[in-house]
This record gives sequence, structure tokens and C-alpha cells, in this order.
Amino acid sequence: MKHNIVAIVQARMGSSRLPAKALLQINDIPIVEWVYQRLTLSKKIDQIIFAIPDNKKDDILFKFLESINANVFRGSEEDVLDRFYKASQKYEADYIIRVCADNPFIDPDSVNDLVDYFLSNKYDYAYNHIPRDNLYPDGVGAEITNRKTLKTINDNADKVEYREHLFNYIWSNKNKFKIGTFNPKHKWLQRPELRLDIDTMNDYKQYNNFPLRPINSMKEIIQYIDSLDSEMS
Repeated sequence: MKHNIVAIVQARMGSSRLPAKALLQINDIPIVEWVYQRLTLSKKIDQIIFAIPDNKKDDILFKFLESINANVFRGSEEDVLDRFYKASQKYEADYIIRVCADNPFIDPDSVNDLVDYFLSNKYDYAYNHIPRDNLYPDGVGAEITNRKTLKTINDNADKVEYREHLFNYIWSNKNKFKIGTFNPKHKWLQRPELRLDIDTMNDYKQYNNFPLRPINSMKEIIQYIDSLDSEMS
């Protein structure tokens, strides 16, 4: 029986540190489209869903995502867990991959490796999006869980921080869950010092003149970033 593996991208226009960052452009392509195009290169994902708030300021994001034929689910802005959980239910996800919309350089191969790792082990939750107990760069991977675990989180997450930050409940209750992570296969990707997410205007300015496209490989992206660092040193 084939399982439905769904990637859900959390996106919104109301970021406090960098408002409207979802539609800021890198090489004339909005950040959310970078995420979308790179995720479509994954061989393990069956569906890609953007879960965005259902309010007026996010209408422009909704219209853009519609224009690139992306699937969109709209829900609560404050209760991110509720939005995420309901999106997973609507699209009948068996396994759910959480992707941050501020990770334009997400690596489809690293997402594939995450899925393989999760399905080959009996984990409740696994990740490779941050260098916590692994050697991944920040911003190239994702997080994954299953339908049962996500329901457990949704049913029991009773604090505001758990509703706002999807997997904080797991980290606060580590004894109740089997959590896994792993290192990149390739030495060139074992770069935990690299931070490739776009959180602030300073982060964004680093990539103003970025010459690459979403189809470029992760290796090419890292090589280009290294070339920038060597020019500055």
C-alpha cells in the first residue's frame, strides 16, 4: 500500500523581523517560488501544500501561489498547529513534511534522504533542517512526522508556544517520542556553520545579487556562497 507523503510549507506575509519576506525576490524569483520549485524536484513528495493565514494581508500571497498553480490551504494565523493539522487532514497525509517558507535553498536530495531515514526507522519525528546533533547546514532540510504523532501533538498541545511553534511540544516532551536525526551523505554538505535561511533584512541582502536559479544543485549553491566568503576575506 502506497502512503501519501505531503510537504506542508508554512508561509505568511506578517513576519515581524522581515515583513512580506515570502514574496521578496532572489534573482527575480520570489522566495516562496524558490521553495516550491526546489521541492518539486524531490522524488519522495506526493503533494506540496502551502498553509497560509486566512486574512486580508495574506490575500496577495494566496493570489501569487495560485498563479504558480500551487495548492494552498488557509487557516488560523495565530494557531499555526491547527492550520498545519487541518491542512494535513484535508490532503489525507500519511506522512507530513514540514518546510519553512524562508528556506529558499532547501535541498530536494536532503528531503529525500530525510524521508528514507524516517521510513527506515520507527521514529515519531525526524529532522535535518538545523544543525542540532547533526552536521547539516541550517536551512537545507526539513522535518517529518506521521499522522498519528501529529494528532497526538494537536490533541495535547495546550500552551500558546506549542500552538505557535509546531514541534515544540515534542521537544518539551522528548521522553514521550522517538526522535531521530543523521548526517549528510556527502562531505561537502557537512557544513553546520552555514546558515541559509532568510530571517532578517541582513540575511536577504546577502543574496541580492545571487546569480543561480532554483534548478541549481545544492553543491553549486554552496560553492557560490563559499566564493562570496573568499572574496570578502
